[in-house]
Amino acid sequence: MPAGDPAATEARRQHALTSAPDDAAVRVRAAAGRYAVAASTVRRIARTLAPLTAQGHHVLADRAWPGGRRAPVDLVVVGPSGVFVIDTTAWTQVSVVGERLVRGEDDVTDDVLRVADLAYRLEGELAEVGLAPSEVRPVVVVAGRRGLDARVGPVRVVGEGDLLRAIAARGRRLTPHEVELVLATLVGVLGPAHPPVPGSAAVAEPVLPSQPEPVDDGPSLSSPAEVQAALLEATLAAPVEEWMAFLHPDQARLVRRSFSGPCRIRGPVGTGKTIVGLHRAAYLARTRPGAVLVTAYIRTLPAVLGSLLARMAPDVVDKVTLCGVHEVARRVLDERGIACQIRVGDMHAAWTAAWARVAAGTVLDSGPEGQSYWHDEVMQVIKGRAILHFDDYVTLPRLGRRLPLPRSAREVVWDLYVAYQEELALRDSHDYADQILMALAELERVPAVGTYSAIVVDEVQDLSCAMVRMLHALVGDVPDGLTLIGDGQQTVYPGGFTLAEAGVSVAGRCVLLDVNYRNTAQILAFASQLLHDDVHVDVEGASSHGDPPSGVLRHGVNPVFVRCAHEDDRSTRTVRRVQDVVQRVATGWGDVGVLCPTRRGVELAAAALTGANIPVVLLDDYDGVPVDAVKVGTVKRAKGLEFKQVLLTDVEASCFAAPPTGMDAVWLEARELRLRELYVAMTRARDGLWVAAV
Repeated sequence: MPAGDPAATEARRQHALTSAPDDAAVRVRAAAGRYAVAASTVRRIARTLAPLTAQGHHVLADRAWPGGRRAPVDLVVVGPSGVFVIDTTAWTQVSVVGERLVRGEDDVTDDVLRVADLAYRLEGELAEVGLAPSEVRPVVVVAGRRGLDARVGPVRVVGEGDLLRAIAARGRRLTPHEVELVLATLVGVLGPAHPPVPGSAAVAEPVLPSQPEPVDDGPSLSSPAEVQAALLEATLAAPVEEWMAFLHPDQARLVRRSFSGPCRIRGPVGTGKTIVGLHRAAYLARTRPGAVLVTAYIRTLPAVLGSLLARMAPDVVDKVTLCGVHEVARRVLDERGIACQIRVGDMHAAWTAAWARVAAGTVLDSGPEGQSYWHDEVMQVIKGRAILHFDDYVTLPRLGRRLPLPRSAREVVWDLYVAYQEELALRDSHDYADQILMALAELERVPAVGTYSAIVVDEVQDLSCAMVRMLHALVGDVPDGLTLIGDGQQTVYPGGFTLAEAGVSVAGRCVLLDVNYRNTAQILAFASQLLHDDVHVDVEGASSHGDPPSGVLRHGVNPVFVRCAHEDDRSTRTVRRVQDVVQRVATGWGDVGVLCPTRRGVELAAAALTGANIPVVLLDDYDGVPVDAVKVGTVKRAKGLEFKQVLLTDVEASCFAAPPTGMDAVWLEARELRLRELYVAMTRARDGLWVAAV
């Protein structure tokens, strides 16, 4: 008979049962017994979860695996706490060693990870409706156990008595509408209930013994008091912001997207670049071994992102390092035992001495530029781009700098740089640029690829070329190793560079986000007037007017522009405006940001608000933890943040007028940076913008 003939198959099965009763027949009976145990376990676990239905959760039982897998999915829970893909087991003698699951003396980690495979597939399906990957959680439940809560890779392993709290403790992450959308999608993906067929060889589990372990299909391990405590915890948990759980489908897909090397995510303001970067960091930490680094130039931004990550994805906070790029360099040097002494007083003294030695009375001292311009030239152009030889500097395109420099002027600038380095050495001191260069030199001398499995860089346009080279040296060109996020139009520091100069290629791996989700159309139109003629060189090397959004989804009231008679008038108006928006718009103090271009403006605004008994927190001290106080800080400190209401004070009225004719290149360059800074400040506003000028 042909091998594929059904009759032949049945004949061979009957022959096997009669001729080898101690082999095939025992396996079939054992499989049937395991089905009975599995069904009993699933029923019991489902009863444990029943109290969650009163809070809007839904339990899908015995659903088919996507793609035709015959083994059923035990349970899928969908509700305000997210999506939980649950596999149940009746194993005994289970322990977690490191991130491996051991049963007796057998390592059964691979069996546990199959539920992670399913969760990964469901992540992709649910990304199509915008669910963030972090909201799909694979869970293995050990029946009859209590006090077990551990991780095996991305899988959470809990005892039966711990399951209810493990789900409820995540609180309210999805709205009722989002739950309905996710539920409908999952029902379509998983299909109808899939009851097991006793005797099917498809469910044989080699790690299980031939005799099933008994499971009492009786009362739940959780007492009524424990159930009520878990439900109360869920009710009291503060809901997360919507973006932490639900994204636009384009954003959700990008979080999970894999790239063959370094990649870049770019786009105009309000398109969710930082949000995607934070979700991507959590996703990479969850799906890859090793630590993930999230970094930025602004020292305070990683701390704020860290607080957001702790609320968004608490399961990965121990695998994600968040720190400023200078802190990254410091850690590299500390690990190599290399001292880097940074003393601000020595930096100022060294610059003053170097200027007196080689620049005073020269061409650098005779123009309108001032010492600050040449300080930026040394720090941003020479040291920021890791220029070590004059021959490289003399031919260097000075991106972002308008003033042409002939060779004779560059010679003096180079002499100033050399003298400054000598003066620092005399004081046994360094500056912050040296810290980066020293770490870069160490990493080029002895590579440290593998220190981090992935690095996510926010506001990459604020970094120097040397900083990008240093970060690249920590991960190299491995797939998904380096994610660069930023927008060239939000550049607020002098100078510039290209990724090619830094040795980083993102060719074919650059993604544009172009829908503005944050600002109202009125706020964006008002802010965009400032950059009508702005042209910048993007880090990818092309001159650009910026990436205009393809759509702005929100509309609101027009921004308010006021002219103040003097500083005291501005302070009085600022206090009145803050009080007005809190009362009229019914928002909290913590939803208001008062931003200033200068530190003096910050001091005046904070003093005025405090004097009116309005709670204030300075952005220099803000760590992202929700606080009911008005945030006050410089525009640079506000990068990466957003507020419902923004008050922009300490603004020069001339910024809103056409520039005078005949202004020199240095003045025009400074104006460009100032206008971009104001643009960044204005676009931190979600609902309302108030601008005060003197």
